[in-house]
Amino acid sequence: MQPGSWLDELREKLRENRVVVGVVGLGYVGLPLSLLYASKGFRVIGYDIDQGRVEAIRRGRSYINYIPDHEVARVVKEGLLEAYTSPEPLHEADFILVTVPTPLRCNGLPDLSYVRSAARSVGRVLRRGQVVVLESSTYPGTTREVLAPILEEESGLRVVRDFGVAYSPERINPGDTRYKLEDIPKVVGGITPEITDIVAEFYSKAFKYVVKVKDCKTAEATKMLENMFRYINIALVNELAVAFEKMGINVWEVIEAAKTKPFGFMAFYPGPGVGGHCIPVDPFYLRYSAWRHGAVLRLVEVAASINNYMPVHVVNLVEEGLAKLGKRIRGARVAVLGLAYKPDVNDARESPSIRIIEELVERGAVVRVHDPLVESVKTVYGVFQSTVDPLELVGWADAVVIAVNHTAYHSKELVTKLLNPGKELVVVDTRNLLSGARPGPGVVLLRLGAPHS
Repeated sequence: MQPGSWLDELREKLRENRVVVGVVGLGYVGLPLSLLYASKGFRVIGYDIDQGRVEAIRRGRSYINYIPDHEVARVVKEGLLEAYTSPEPLHEADFILVTVPTPLRCNGLPDLSYVRSAARSVGRVLRRGQVVVLESSTYPGTTREVLAPILEEESGLRVVRDFGVAYSPERINPGDTRYKLEDIPKVVGGITPEITDIVAEFYSKAFKYVVKVKDCKTAEATKMLENMFRYINIALVNELAVAFEKMGINVWEVIEAAKTKPFGFMAFYPGPGVGGHCIPVDPFYLRYSAWRHGAVLRLVEVAASINNYMPVHVVNLVEEGLAKLGKRIRGARVAVLGLAYKPDVNDARESPSIRIIEELVERGAVVRVHDPLVESVKTVYGVFQSTVDPLELVGWADAVVIAVNHTAYHSKELVTKLLNPGKELVVVDTRNLLSGARPGPGVVLLRLGAPHS
């Protein structure tokens, strides 16, 4: 089956910069992607089922803390970015980029319900000559085996003959100001070499570097490898952090020393667990795909057992610190500083803080929380709302867990309050925020991965 003239027509549009871009899902990936193409002068049609997001964009407002309002307002005012809660306007797009969540189900298996729903919505308005590119993190085979058949079923069209599909993994690192989105190389794999070529040409209009791979599966596997690499190496340093605590060795100092080797080493750091929309999820997508092909990814299982233990270890440290003060964790007042999954973002997806809160409640502690960017988190024990003043929270607490290394938590006032609260206090620092600090009278400071005196 040949794509006929529609590819030629699309190439002509690309040469003349006349393509219209559709983006399905306007979250942490979709909004920055929309803004990038709009900033390059392309008309962008955004579609999201979240009315709040759509209304915010129409008002020129950003709902992502590190994207300023003026970036949204400018392209909306210029007529380059439109947002809708209906997929109908996507009919006008030439390239439709699908950037929807791919979480795990409660049994640890992939949840592709958002991808399937997006595919049905797009399929109902799909016309001949469009290309649909999946950017959501997923296991190898999803684009060809899940996305393409649904598009065909809903549209009555045939992939390749009438429309194209491809996969290009999103590589956005929320809150990272070191790398602009357009500077991050874009990996592309299409269902045919010709479609790979035209999708690569499309991405080259906004991204400085495009990397073409053999097919969709190769591109999907690329994203899986990237995040499995991080997940497994984080598990390594987490395991060493727990061991080094008992051995009287400071893992943070060890890592800094190891970093001085100019080759053969990449620094990863321990923490209270692994969070976010990719790293704690992607390894289990690949594990599922491997199972379907009769293979077992044993390193994923081992890494998961270590990383999932870390919130429990943090609460163990809280209990250890309270015991040094002659107190029990049951009935103790514990403050958790930080709800986001990483510093300086307003995203709490899969945050280790959620499991820390749940473990504390399970052991009978009274828990309050604070985050400068996240208003609340949902746990199995209900919703925990962030308090306004972290200083007041420290004054209330018997123990404090520093769970996120937010810039706001480096303030002189807060650090002073933690180290010299004028009362007995346990401080569990999971992020090395208080490195080198000397606690005042009555303060038990326990740092993850460091010797406990």
